[in-house]
Parts: sequence; C-alpha cells; structure tokens
Amino acid sequence: MSALEIGYLSFPVLLGLILARAPIGLAMFVCGAVGLWLVSGSPVMLLAKLKNEAFSTFANHSLSVVPLFLLMGHFATQGGMSAALFRAADALIGHRKGGLAMAAVGACAGLGAICGSSLATAATVGRVALPEMRRAGYEGGLSTATLAAGGTLGILIPPSVVLVIYAILTEQNIARLFLAALVPGLLAAGGYMLAIALYVRAHPGAAGLRPRPGWGERWRAIRGVWQVIVVFALVVGGIYGGIFSPTEGAAVGAAATGLMAWAGGMRGKGFRAAILATAETTGMIFFILLGAAFYNAFLAYARVPQDLSGMIAASGLGPIVVLALVLAFYLVLGCFMDSLSMILLTVPVFFPVISALDFGMSPEDTAIWFGVLVLIVVEVGLITPPVGMNLFVINGVDRETPIGATWRAVLWFVASDILRVALLVAFPGIVLFLL
Repeated sequence: MSALEIGYLSFPVLLGLILARAPIGLAMFVCGAVGLWLVSGSPVMLLAKLKNEAFSTFANHSLSVVPLFLLMGHFATQGGMSAALFRAADALIGHRKGGLAMAAVGACAGLGAICGSSLATAATVGRVALPEMRRAGYEGGLSTATLAAGGTLGILIPPSVVLVIYAILTEQNIARLFLAALVPGLLAAGGYMLAIALYVRAHPGAAGLRPRPGWGERWRAIRGVWQVIVVFALVVGGIYGGIFSPTEGAAVGAAATGLMAWAGGMRGKGFRAAILATAETTGMIFFILLGAAFYNAFLAYARVPQDLSGMIAASGLGPIVVLALVLAFYLVLGCFMDSLSMILLTVPVFFPVISALDFGMSPEDTAIWFGVLVLIVVEVGLITPPVGMNLFVINGVDRETPIGATWRAVLWFVASDILRVALLVAFPGIVLFLL
C-alpha cells in the first residue's frame, strides 16, 4: 500500500475512532503517529516528531491568547454579565411577539463579544433565559432552538478562539480576521431574530407576551451592561486601533473583566471556578492542537493535500463549485465534531486547495474570506439535526423539552444560516469591506 493510499485510508479510521467516542485529540494523535510509522517504514521519524513537536507547537507565542480569551469569558460568566445582557435586551424588545427569544439572541451576541466559545455561550445564556421564556409561555422547542442557535454567535463575533487558531494555521493577521468576522456576526444575529419573527407568525401559540416595561426600568437594565461595553471597546478597539497586539488585548481584557467580576461579587469560589474551567478547556484545546500537529504532519508526508489539489485542478470544476463542495463537507462534518477540531483537521488539507483557485481577490483576502465562511458553516453544523452538539448542550439544560421539538424549530435558524452563507459567497465584499 502506498503512502498516499494510507493517507486517504486514515480518514475513515479517524472518523471511526471519533464515533467510538475516543477523545478527538487522542484520535488524531494515534492516526498521525501510526501513519508516520507506516509511511516512513520505521519508528525513527515518529520518535523525532515526539521529541520536538510538543515544544515547537506550544512555544508559539500567539497561542497565549487562547487561555486569556477563555479566562475573560469565564470571568464574565462568574461576574453575572450574561444575566445583565439578557435583562437589557429583554427590557428593550422582550414585550414584542417573540421578543424574549430575540433578547436571548441579543444576549448571546453580547456575551460572544467577550467570551469566544459557542458551547459556553449557549449554556450560560440558557441558564438565565430558559426560566424566563418558560414563565412567559414560550414553546419549549422555540426556546431551546433559539439558545442553541444563539450560542453559535460565541465564536463568530470577535474575539474568537477558533479564528485565532485559523489565523495561526494559515499565517494570517488575527486583528484583520476579527474585523472581517464582525459584520457577518451581526448579520447572523439579525438573521436569527428575523427567523424568530417568522416562526412566531407561522406558529402564533409558540410565544407569549409580556407587559411593556417603563423607560425607567429600561434605562436601569441598559446601564447594567456598561461593563460588557467597556471590555469590548477596550479589547477590540485597542486591537483595531493598533494600541495592543491581540495577545496584549486579551491580557488587558482578562484583567479588566476579572476586576469587574470581583467588584460585581465574584469571590474566592467563583475565582477558583473560573481558573479551573480555563485550565481544563485550555488543556483540551492544546491536546487537540498536538494531535492535529501529528496528524497533519502525516498527511503532508503522505502528500494528501498536494494530491487533492492536483485532482481538483485536473477536474475542471470552477472555483465557486469547489468552494461549495468544501463548505458542504464542513456542514456534514459539523454534525459529528466540534468547530476547533474541524478547523485543525481540515484547514491544512483544504486551505492549499482554495488558495490555488482564482476568486478574483488577493491571496490574503481569499484566506480571510474563506476563514469566515468556514467559521460560519462549522457553527451551522453544531445546530444541524439530528446530532448538532449545541442541541444536546441545551437539551441538557432543559430536559423537559423533547429533542424532536428542538430539531423542528432549529431548522428555521439553519435556513437563515444557509441563506447568509450564500450571500457571503456571492458578495465577498460584505466580509472584506471593513479591512
């Protein structure tokens, strides 16, 4: 069996390990280590890789932004900022038909601006919003579908841990990627609110009404989110303005959010919980990074990316057709894997293919546009029935709602996402015009 055949055979083996519930980082590490041994014919290359890879992977200074952004999100959760965001959005639009669900989407977007994690955003806002929607007479399927979809805003609206990893893999500027993702993130929030508005008109009994609050109550709720606004302006504004590097901005944001959370009542227990949660998530991410480094080294040695590029070039398919096939693959894969694992597994394979195609843009603009598109479609996979991961996270928070009801309602949000992807593919300027 040739090295190339071994490389292609590793894909079903890897998916089989993942479906057997092996940790994704371990599955990639095992496939990469065994693959390197097989294609080289001796353990020498594998032993050399074991000696150097951990240091060369984790010595990258840019990776220090990952635990800092995670810590910022955990401090925000412990400091009650997610609850403040939901109260503010509820005060503004909660009295409208479907307004409470729209408020949950708004809270997810706000928390995403300082969190950077899809699953954490969905679970955190869900704990605050679900009881309120239940009391207001909202249908369980609409409530859980809204929070599952809203959670995807956690990694699209900058800062985003997944975008940081994509930038490192493709050697792109992190700040430019954050800027490019801002408008698509806001479009996503607007599209979800429109989906809710259409859903409650098609199903009039799915959402109850709440009394309109007075302006005094509204202003008090709005003032409660000043911390989120300050942190977002400090971090994102500082990075875009050239005051901070992304790593420095993450450090400043984590420190500022920690101080605000402490002033808001976070004490020793909450502080320890934030530190431990950050350490646990960082360890998981870094292990996936290590596994991906071994697996991608094996694929490169087996010349799988080069062979794929050659096949696509010889196929005569147009660039948009190739892009559509890649994005469709991400939609399917997103049903089985988390977004970070998908990025680490597939970008080293697909990015050279996309870079070799002519989309009428500079290579840098193509890389940024493709990164935002990939980020969107992997998140759509997280809410695509029947196995979208966000659906099960929210179902764990609200066990009273049958998962089938969530699946039926979330299709409205999936339709919104697919339309948005088509729009961004047709008009790349929507992603790039802020750059």
